[in-house]
Amino acid sequence: MSQRHAAALLVLLVAPCAAAQAPRAFSIVDLLNVPRISEPQLRPDGKQVVYTLSEASWKAGKRVSHIWRVNVDGTGNVALTSGSDGEQSPRWSPDGRSIAFLAKRGDADAVTQVFVIGNDGGEARALTSHATAVSNIQWTPDGAALFFLASEPKTAEEKARDKAKDDVYAFDEDFKQRHLWRVGVADKSERRISQGDFSIADYELARDGKAIAFHRAPSPRIADGGLSEVWVMAADGSSPVQITANAVGETGASISPDGKLVLFQSGSNAAFEPYFNTKLFVAPVGGGPARLLAPGFTTDVDSAAWSKDGKAVYVLANFGVHSELLSLDVATGKATALTEGRHAVNGWSFNDDANQQVFGLDEPDNPGDIYVLAAGGKPQRVTRVLESLARDYKLARQERVAWKGQDGTTVEGLLYYPLDYQPGQRVPLVVQTHGGPQSADKFGFGSWGSYNQVLAAKGYAVLKPNYRGSTGYGDPFLRDMVGSYFKNSHLDVMTGVDHVIQMGVADGDRMAKMGWSAGGHMTNKVITFTNRFKAAASGAGAANWVSMYAQSDVRTYRTPWFGGTPWQASAPIDVYWEHSPLKYVANVKTPTLFLVGEKDVRVPPPQSVEMYRALKANGVPTKLYIAPREPHGWTELRHQLFKVNVELEWFEKYVTGRAYTWEKVPEDAKEKEPRPVTP
Repeated sequence: MSQRHAAALLVLLVAPCAAAQAPRAFSIVDLLNVPRISEPQLRPDGKQVVYTLSEASWKAGKRVSHIWRVNVDGTGNVALTSGSDGEQSPRWSPDGRSIAFLAKRGDADAVTQVFVIGNDGGEARALTSHATAVSNIQWTPDGAALFFLASEPKTAEEKARDKAKDDVYAFDEDFKQRHLWRVGVADKSERRISQGDFSIADYELARDGKAIAFHRAPSPRIADGGLSEVWVMAADGSSPVQITANAVGETGASISPDGKLVLFQSGSNAAFEPYFNTKLFVAPVGGGPARLLAPGFTTDVDSAAWSKDGKAVYVLANFGVHSELLSLDVATGKATALTEGRHAVNGWSFNDDANQQVFGLDEPDNPGDIYVLAAGGKPQRVTRVLESLARDYKLARQERVAWKGQDGTTVEGLLYYPLDYQPGQRVPLVVQTHGGPQSADKFGFGSWGSYNQVLAAKGYAVLKPNYRGSTGYGDPFLRDMVGSYFKNSHLDVMTGVDHVIQMGVADGDRMAKMGWSAGGHMTNKVITFTNRFKAAASGAGAANWVSMYAQSDVRTYRTPWFGGTPWQASAPIDVYWEHSPLKYVANVKTPTLFLVGEKDVRVPPPQSVEMYRALKANGVPTKLYIAPREPHGWTELRHQLFKVNVELEWFEKYVTGRAYTWEKVPEDAKEKEPRPVTP
């Protein structure tokens, strides 16, 4: 079956070439159907890579991922799994003969378990039958067992209450702690490693298998992430030692090859004060003060790993519109670039046994084929699963643009040109602002949510500004939001708009604004600040920072933004309210869509309701769409298709005045389906 699955995908990817078709513009469905590669893992001997390939299943209504294996020379690309619910997190056994992965198989009540399949294929066998869903799997060095994380199961009393629907729960207390377990490969015996009223957020086994570095938090709630601390314990759970004790969160804890230091990351400064670009720290494994690994290295860190000999740390570094791999000398702090280009590095990991790095490169014409990088070498391409996209479709041209903010600070972003753009043309412009806001838009193919390829096909230019508050530009740039969220960030967006107009590209009378999460916050702010946009679409955006503080499942960064909590004595309510788009909502004249997931706990639906009802009451054209079952990021294919359709229809109506025909779900293409009527 695996060979047949592989052949089917290859036919799908090469068929347009075989027919010698001219490149065509992307439709929404085309974009949603683009396969995506993730989680590449290098075999210990460096000869093969396993990865997950997700494809759109319109029947299932979601993307389904399967595990594939390929030789490092690009040959032998074959699917190893084909479960109806998909598989994820492939991990090679130390001898390279087996692959463990996570999957949910069985009836509707089944939970995710660990499975193991031979490298030569065949049927996978279940390794765990745990009572709760399993995650974060790691092999022991001898291959005799795997570690995993899982939540504590419900008690018999709790199950009986659920069955009787006697199920009233305490808000913010309806969770189960997450702990570390070990399962034997031969006999499937499970043993709990950690005990206590806390949760393990993440962990990493030392290379000799004798110790574990882990992140311990009061609970698994995201709100407690900032209260997590780095710990180290023996592999059997004994002799736990607390490494950090501060008021910031940490990630990526890893023990050095000689077992003396623990490396970790934190979005803080040397004094462990919050809200800085992410930096690297080290501390003694036995306990003691933590310090910056390289005080002179100020580049924002996405992730890091010790080199094989421990003399360097490999770093995935964020440079704003691109990300790169670096080698950081532990003794001197000197950084050496290992990659360079117009790309974002994704799914990166370092394999100690092979002494190689493996990763995907998201580039303007390729959303993430896999590369490997040997010590002292250059990146070598492994897969060519996605290269046909550049051959079969017309792709938007991207370029870095830079301008001056109102205070003279340099700001940069990405500009996407319409297909077949001719210099001197003035075209409609869509301005997209990224989420986070601790993030940055980078060169790359683009996601379904921003659908830049589709916008370019419709004749729009797209500007994606990395406004003040973005990562990758130094701490002062990031911390501009501390004490004043909308101090320069929205002004950076508008000076970027003026720059693209001055370039002769954008038509200032035909512009739309859109964004999701923090990009939605920005959209809500911009439409209260200016009426220059003819249309807007705000996804999961904040309206009222006071109510938002209580409604959201996370508050960590909002406290420094506004100088305290809205509940403390002498609360800075005036600051919260001043930066709330709702305060100035009477200024809005821009026809605006609002979209949010019904189950969004990050920016809950009431925030969108507040904006929608304000615009509705003031006679501004508006619609609010709520997607059932969806969390903060929409995952169901039909909902994704709806979002893009309804936004494009809105933009076409108010920005260009053109009629718009909705794209249909592929198997429903010949059926007439009612669609919402917009004013």
